[in-house]
Amino acid sequence: MSPSLPGRQQDRPELQKAIEEIVESGLLGVQLRVNDEQGEWVGSAGARELGRSARPLTDGHFRIGSSTKSFIATAVLLLVAEGRLGLDAPVADHLSGFGLDRRITVRMLLQHTSGIFSHTGELNEDGTIAPGVPWRGKEWVDKRFHTYLPEDLVRLSLSRPARFAPGSGWSYSNTNYVLARMVIESVTGRSFAEELQRLVLRPLGMTGTVAPGASPEIPEPHNHGYYRYRETGQERTVDVTRHNPSWVAAGGDMISTTEDLHTYFSALMGGRLLPAGLLAEMRTPEATIGYGLGVFAQDLGPGAGTVFHHNGATIGSAALMYGTSDGSTTMTAGLTYVDDADMSVAPAFRTAQQRLVSEVFGGGQAGPTRPTRPTR
Repeated sequence: MSPSLPGRQQDRPELQKAIEEIVESGLLGVQLRVNDEQGEWVGSAGARELGRSARPLTDGHFRIGSSTKSFIATAVLLLVAEGRLGLDAPVADHLSGFGLDRRITVRMLLQHTSGIFSHTGELNEDGTIAPGVPWRGKEWVDKRFHTYLPEDLVRLSLSRPARFAPGSGWSYSNTNYVLARMVIESVTGRSFAEELQRLVLRPLGMTGTVAPGASPEIPEPHNHGYYRYRETGQERTVDVTRHNPSWVAAGGDMISTTEDLHTYFSALMGGRLLPAGLLAEMRTPEATIGYGLGVFAQDLGPGAGTVFHHNGATIGSAALMYGTSDGSTTMTAGLTYVDDADMSVAPAFRTAQQRLVSEVFGGGQAGPTRPTRPTR
C-alpha cells in the first residue's frame, strides 16, 4: 500500500506532494493514511532518523499525544452505556481521596469544563506560564525516565487555584483526563490498559495501540523523534523516542499507528462503537472552542461540512486524526520532528494540519491548534 512500491506513487500525487512540502516546512518525517471514496492511500516523506536518508515507515508506531483523550472519553462513554457510570455523576463519588469539589462531574472532565489546573502547567492571560511538572529543556531531558504517579499529578493540580468554578468556563487541562482514567479504573477494578483492550482494541481488531503507563518502550517498528536543548552553552540533540510518558499520563501517553487510528476513528464516527445517543453527546461541542467529549467538532465551511478530530503532540512526535461524521473519510498521520523548549516546530505542525485537511476534506482551515499539544 505504500507509494514507495512500484506503481503506487502516482495514485494520489497531490497527497505525496503535500507531505513532502510539510517536511520542507520543518518536520523530520510524516507518515500519512487517507481512506475515502478513492480507497486507501498510504505514504511517507522525510527521514526515519535524523541524519539518515531512509524514508519514514508507513506502518510505524508513534506517540499520539492528546489523541489519547479520545480513547479515554470513548472508554468512559462505553462504561456509561453499560450502566456502570453516570456522565453527570460527581467525580468525587468514584475518587473520594482527593477532596474534589462535588460540583465536578464526569462530563466536565471529558469536556474540560471542570476548572482544574493542568498538572503540565497553564498559560495565563498575560502570557506568563504557571508551571507544573517539568517538560522543557535540560530539566525534562534529565528526568525523561522518571515515573510520576497519577495521584501525585492530581494532587499537584489541586494544590493550585481552580481556573474557574466547575461548569462556568472552558480550559484545556491534562489533569481532567488523568482523573477520567482513574475513574475508569475505580469503576471497573481493572487497569485502563485492560479496559481499553476489552472495550475498544479487541472488538475492533486493533493490534498496534498501546497504553504504556510508565514504560519508556515503544513497539517496533517505529520512526524516531528528538529533543534539542542547551547545556553549558552548547546545543545538544537527543533521541527521545524512548521516554517515560508518565509526566503527561492520561493527557497524552498512548502509542498507535496510522492504521489503528483509522480503524478506531472510522468505527467511532460510523456509529460502530457507541450507542447513537452517546455518540451524539460526544459530538456536541461546548461553545468556547468546539470541544465535545474527547473530540473537536470543526465546520470547514460550504461544500466541506463538519469534520471531527482530536490531534495530539508530545515530545518529538505527533498525531493527526480526522474523520467525517459517518466515518467514511478519515485522515490519520504520524509526525516526527526535532522538538525544543521554544516550540519552534509549532508553525510546521499548523502547516501540516491545514494542508492535509485542505487536501483530504476540502476545507482551508485546520481549526484550533493550541490545545492539541498536551503540555502547552
